[in-house]
Amino acid sequence: MKKVLLALALLLGLTAVSVPAEAHPESHSGFKRVAYFIQWGIYGRNYHVKDMETSGAAGKLTHINYAFGFVAADSTCYSADPWADWQRPVPAEQSVDGVADEPGQALNGNLNQLRKLKAKHPGLKVLISLGGWTGSARFSDAVLTAEGRQKLAASCVDLWLRGNLPGLAPGAGAGVFDGIDLDWEWPGSEGNAGNVIRPEDKANFTLFTGELRARLRAFDRSAQLTAFLPAAAAKIDAGFEVRQVFRNLDFATVQGYDLHGSWDPRTGHNGNLFNDRRDPNPVRFSVDQTVRDYLNRGAPARKIVVGVPAYGQGWTGVTAGGDGLWQPATGAAPGKWGAGTEDYKDLVTKPGKRFRDLRTGTLWLYDGNEFWSYDDPAVMLQKAAYIRLKGLGGSMMWSIDQDDAGASLTSALYRVLR
Repeated sequence: MKKVLLALALLLGLTAVSVPAEAHPESHSGFKRVAYFIQWGIYGRNYHVKDMETSGAAGKLTHINYAFGFVAADSTCYSADPWADWQRPVPAEQSVDGVADEPGQALNGNLNQLRKLKAKHPGLKVLISLGGWTGSARFSDAVLTAEGRQKLAASCVDLWLRGNLPGLAPGAGAGVFDGIDLDWEWPGSEGNAGNVIRPEDKANFTLFTGELRARLRAFDRSAQLTAFLPAAAAKIDAGFEVRQVFRNLDFATVQGYDLHGSWDPRTGHNGNLFNDRRDPNPVRFSVDQTVRDYLNRGAPARKIVVGVPAYGQGWTGVTAGGDGLWQPATGAAPGKWGAGTEDYKDLVTKPGKRFRDLRTGTLWLYDGNEFWSYDDPAVMLQKAAYIRLKGLGGSMMWSIDQDDAGASLTSALYRVLR
C-alpha cells in the first residue's frame, strides 16, 4: 500500500507530503467513508438497504447518511416519507436478514432495515440527514431566534434519536440513528427556488450547530454532528463562519461534485480533482480548490471529508468535435432519472470514446453529440490518494444506489482509505 501511495503522490505532484505510517493496511486509519442512502430509492430505483449488504458496500463504509428529514413551518423536524421510513412492511427478499416484517411489529420500513444492517456491522454509524436541495426552504425561519433554534434541535433529537415516531410506541425508532447531518443548501445564498435566505443565516447556522451539539451531547455524548458544505467560495463566505462551525462538528463533508453541469452553456467537469488549465470560466472550480478554501478559513484538515459523485453530468448537442471538453452544448443530455444526470452503473456501459486526464483527475465520455463527465474506480483511487496524502478526513459518496452491483466505486475508495 505504501508503494502505491508513493506512486500516486508522484502522479499528483504531492512529493513533499510524507506517507504516514498508518498507510499500512493492517493499521486503523480513522478515515471516514461516508455514503448517502436515499429514502425514495426503494420506489422507481428499486434500491433497498439490503442492497448495501449484498453488494459488499456496507462492510466498506463507516457512515451512512439517510436522506432526508425535513424542517416544518413550526420549526420542528418531520419525516418526508413515513411510509418509506417506518411504515412499509418489508418482504423477506428485501430484508437485510431475510426475515419479513411481521404484522404489528414495533418498527418497519427503512429504519428497521438500517437497524438490522448495524447489527451485522457494529462499527457502522447511521446519521439522519436534514434538508437537501428540496428540503431547505424553512431552515432560515426555524433558526432565526434562540427559541426557534432550541425548538428545532429538541424536536430533531426527539424524533430521530430518541425514536419517538408518530403513530408508534414511544422510543420505537431508538437506536437507528447515531447522529445528525445538516444539509442546509444554502445559508445566506441561493439554493432551490423558494428558499428563504437572510444575511443572518451565517451567524444563525453557527448558533444552531452549537445548540444541536449541546442537545446531542445531553442525549448521548457519543452522538455525532456533521454537515454538508458548499464548494463555491462565494457560498462559503455568505453562509458559514468556518472556524466556529467546525468546532461544533465531528466532521464536514464538502461538495466535490456539480462543479459543472448541464445548467452551463458549455461542457465541463463534474468533480475534477485539480483545476484545469483549459477551463475558460472566470472562476475555476476543483476539489483541491475547495479544500484549500476551507483550510484557509480555519477548517482542520482531518475534519474535511471530500464529496465524490457516483453519477455523471451530461450535455447534448456538443458537435464541435475534438474531445468535446469546454465546448458549446444545446442542453442537458437525456438521463434515466432526470435530464443531465446518469448513474455510474449506467454510464459505465454507455457507448462512446472515453478520455482521461490524470493531471486534473477526470474522466469523460464523448460520442460526437453527448458529453458525460463522471468518476470511475481509477478516478476514485486518485481522489482517495489525494485525501490520504493531504491528511484529510475521508470521503463521502452521493449516492450509494448509483454505484454498481459490485460496489466498484465504494471498493476503490476503501482500498486506499481503510
